Amino acid sequence: MSEQVAQAKATRVLVTGAGGFIGHHLVTFLKRRGYWVRGVDIKYPEFAPTDADEFELLDLRRWDNCLQATRGIDEVYALAADMGGMGFISSNHAQILRNNALINLHTIEAARINGVSRYFFTSSACVYPEYRQMDANVTPLKEEDVYPAQPQDAYGWEKLIGEHLCRHYREEFGLETRVVRFHNIFGPLGTWEGGREKAPAALCRKIAYAKLTGNPEIEIWGDGEQTRSFCYIDDCLTGIYKLMRSDYHEPLNLGQDRMVTINQLADIIAEIAGIEIVKKHVPGPQGVRGRNSDNTRLRQVLGWEPEISLEEGLARTYAWIEEQVRARLEGTAIPQATLNKPSP
Repeated sequence: MSEQVAQAKATRVLVTGAGGFIGHHLVTFLKRRGYWVRGVDIKYPEFAPTDADEFELLDLRRWDNCLQATRGIDEVYALAADMGGMGFISSNHAQILRNNALINLHTIEAARINGVSRYFFTSSACVYPEYRQMDANVTPLKEEDVYPAQPQDAYGWEKLIGEHLCRHYREEFGLETRVVRFHNIFGPLGTWEGGREKAPAALCRKIAYAKLTGNPEIEIWGDGEQTRSFCYIDDCLTGIYKLMRSDYHEPLNLGQDRMVTINQLADIIAEIAGIEIVKKHVPGPQGVRGRNSDNTRLRQVLGWEPEISLEEGLARTYAWIEEQVRARLEGTAIPQATLNKPSP
C-alpha cells in the first residue's frame, strides 16, 4: 500500500451537498482514492446510489445539524448550497442569500469547533463584477478581477462573502482553507429539468425531446449570442482534489477557457444527437453577456488544466439525458437512487 493511499484511508472526509450533482460525483471520486466519506444533504442523490460510507439527511441551515455533520471529521468539502440555473438564481435572491449564508456560517464554525484540519469552499464565477462581463467577446476573468466588487445577483454576493469567511478563519483560527471558483460545471447525473438545471442540461433535454418527438424547434432565451465556457465534471473533480492537496489558499478559477455562444452550444449538441434543429429565441433571463475563465493561475498553481473537450463532455452528458427523456416519453421508470441508500 502506498503512503498516499494509507494516508487517505486514515482520513475521514465530509462532503456537504452530497445529494447534488458535483457532491455526488465527488463522494465517488474520494471513495475510489481510499477516503472514508460521510455525505450530508437534505436529499439523497436522485439518479444513482451514493458511495458514501455514511449518508445523513441534515438541514445545514441549522447549527446543531452542522455540529453533527462535522463530528469526527478531518477534512470538509463544503458544496452544500441552494442554487440552480439562471432562471432560478435570477428570481430567488432572498431565499438564496438567506439559506446559503446560514449554511456557510454554521458549517465553517462547526468545522472549527470539531477540530477539522482542512476546509474546501466552493465559490462561483458569479462573484465577478457584472461591469467586466457586458460584452459577448469578454476578456477572460482573472482572479484579481473580482474587485471593485459588483457580483451577479445575491448568489454572487453570498459566494464572495463565503470567500472572505474562509480567509478570516484561516488567518485567525489556523483552519487550512481552499477556495475554488467554478465556471459552469456540467455532466451526467445532474438536474436536467424543473427550473434548476444549467444551460448544457437544459439544451440536451430540449434537443433530446426534439429528436424523439420529431419536432425540431427548441427555445433559447435571448438571442443566443451570450457567451460562456463549460467544464466537464471529471475535470472539475480532478481540479478540486489537486487544489485541496496543494498549499495554495487564495481563490482559484476552475473551468475551461474555451468560450462559445449558447447558439454554438446548441449546434454542438444537435450534431451529437444527429439532428437539425430550429432555434426559437424567446424572452428569458440570460445573466451576464459574456464570461470566460482565465486559467493562467490555475496552470501555475496546479501544473494542470481541464483536459476533456467540450464535445466529448457533451456527448457523454447528452447520451445520459436522452436516456432520461426516452424513459419519460415511454412512461417507464428509471430506478431511483433512494432505493439503495447506505445505513446511517
